[in-house]
Amino acid sequence: MARPFRVPRAIVVALALLLSSPLYAASDAEVAEIREQLRQLRESYEARLQALEQRLKDAEAAKTKEAAAAPVPAPVPVAAAPPGSSPASGIAAFNPAISAVLQGRYANLSQDPEKFAISGFAPGGDIGPGRRGFSLGESELAISANVDHLFAGNLIVSLTPENTVSVEEAYGVYTAAPYGLVPKFGRFFSGLGYMNEQHQHAWDFIDAPLAYQAFLGGQYGNDGLQVKWIAPTDLFLELGAEVGNGDSFPGSERNKNGVGSGVIYAHAGGDIGASHSWRAGLSYLQTRAQDRDYSQVDLAGNNAQVGFNGTSHVAIADFVWKYAPNGNAQNTNFKLQGEYFWRRESGDLTYDVDGALGLTNTSAYTSRQSGWYLQGVYQFMPYWRVGARYDRLDPGHVDYGANAAYLDSPAFHPERYTLMVDYTPSEFSRIRLQYGQSKTLAGLTDNQLFLQYILTLGAHGAHRF
Repeated sequence: MARPFRVPRAIVVALALLLSSPLYAASDAEVAEIREQLRQLRESYEARLQALEQRLKDAEAAKTKEAAAAPVPAPVPVAAAPPGSSPASGIAAFNPAISAVLQGRYANLSQDPEKFAISGFAPGGDIGPGRRGFSLGESELAISANVDHLFAGNLIVSLTPENTVSVEEAYGVYTAAPYGLVPKFGRFFSGLGYMNEQHQHAWDFIDAPLAYQAFLGGQYGNDGLQVKWIAPTDLFLELGAEVGNGDSFPGSERNKNGVGSGVIYAHAGGDIGASHSWRAGLSYLQTRAQDRDYSQVDLAGNNAQVGFNGTSHVAIADFVWKYAPNGNAQNTNFKLQGEYFWRRESGDLTYDVDGALGLTNTSAYTSRQSGWYLQGVYQFMPYWRVGARYDRLDPGHVDYGANAAYLDSPAFHPERYTLMVDYTPSEFSRIRLQYGQSKTLAGLTDNQLFLQYILTLGAHGAHRF
């Protein structure tokens, strides 16, 4: 509350003089009378001013005492402004965090990206190095906010270089669950593995490891329900489970009721002293594919169409170790990251599924395949990092049953070597140069050079560990 305005005494005297009789003809008695009036006026003014100041102090003390004794009110749900009310109140209540991520790149590839394939592995999802020359990367628009005292929501829309729009993530979170539970529902990236839950612009390299491309189609997302639990312990311990429609690779779209896929995982981590931290985890995915068709070169050299119907089981072991001197990553830090994938598929495989070769045949099919990658990223000075990554896939054992008369079991081990250097002047921008040698087909080496930029606008949440 503002203090009352104190009128200067000189002004009081001047007003008194103006309101009194002229002094040029005053006698000694009149002068004495004027002085007495001035004294009385001054005393009256001081008394009234002191009384107002005391009332102000008493009011402020009473208000402070009342606020301290009053209970804290419960959060009030945000509601739409009623008809006829001020629109400003409704606008103020809806205050989401909005951000955009802009990406672009230049690519120089020695092999035609239209012919990209991973020998011995069924293609699926968004894989491959992308087009040559200059191009936009995937842009991202995100909106997130607390809905009320029970729910929060997040929407992430992907804008592709081909001028298409898709919903990348759109989910709600129940924020009032007890016992450390965090339920999420809608469309989201699964929490399996280490990298899968991260968005592409947060990766340390431009592209996903070969294991992610071969076993998860690049990144595994689903429409469904997720529940995580964080243990109330000094050691970080996270348990999670998910159910979904199973549309994403290695599954496929199915017009059926019920649950199409299930995921469970456990992650643990902690600090070692002031300079080291780690996280390790195990994940398991079970889903089912129906009419998952793709092309495969047969023993006669024909590009045959094959179709798979059956179950797919994927297990992942991941580990991350970070080092920052005395916990300060500002100047230098190092991160070592690796994941191992194992997949088993069983069901029926149909050779020449479209009948183009006149040899359509369905037989039992099983496969056991694996893959892994290991990468390290070192920030050697503020803003600058270098990194190296090695990927390798093992085609493992594939049993085609009666279709072994047409299809040969794979023996080639796809692999890739990658180096990168990036410059990050702030948390909102990054420029990256990356070079790799990709050997995903027998006898072919794709020399890949990329130059990429990433620009972030608006309020963007912190990235995961």
